[in-house]
Amino acid sequence: MKAFTQLGSYEGRGSMEGWFTRITTNTCLNMLRSAKRRPELTVSNLNEDESGWLESKYAGAAEEKFKSTERSFVAADLTERVLETMSADDRLVLTLVDGEDVPVKEVAAMTGWSESKVKVQAFRARRRMREAVEKLLGKEPLRG
Repeated sequence: MKAFTQLGSYEGRGSMEGWFTRITTNTCLNMLRSAKRRPELTVSNLNEDESGWLESKYAGAAEEKFKSTERSFVAADLTERVLETMSADDRLVLTLVDGEDVPVKEVAAMTGWSESKVKVQAFRARRRMREAVEKLLGKEPLRG
């Protein structure tokens, strides 16, 4: 790739094969120099305690990531179920404004509503959604 991008710099002095060889050699030397500046540590370089500690940390991080992903799926499912119970306008404004981060101005243009109506609709839809979730959880709605 490097030879192709530098083809315009080939002056025709010497053979093209020699020119390719020089590019390849220089590229390899640069990679080796770079590797020396940033040496890699391999697991085989670790003692048993270090290796065990690293494995436990990695396993813990993987488990937390799995739990986080699982919580995200549960939250998305709950959100979808609550949205299904809401009016079409509430679903639309919540999906666009909060779900897809579409600016209020664009939502207004898409729906034909004024920007202030989009803001009010989103505010009220969020409140209705919060109340629906609290009802699902069996909690008293928070007023405020």
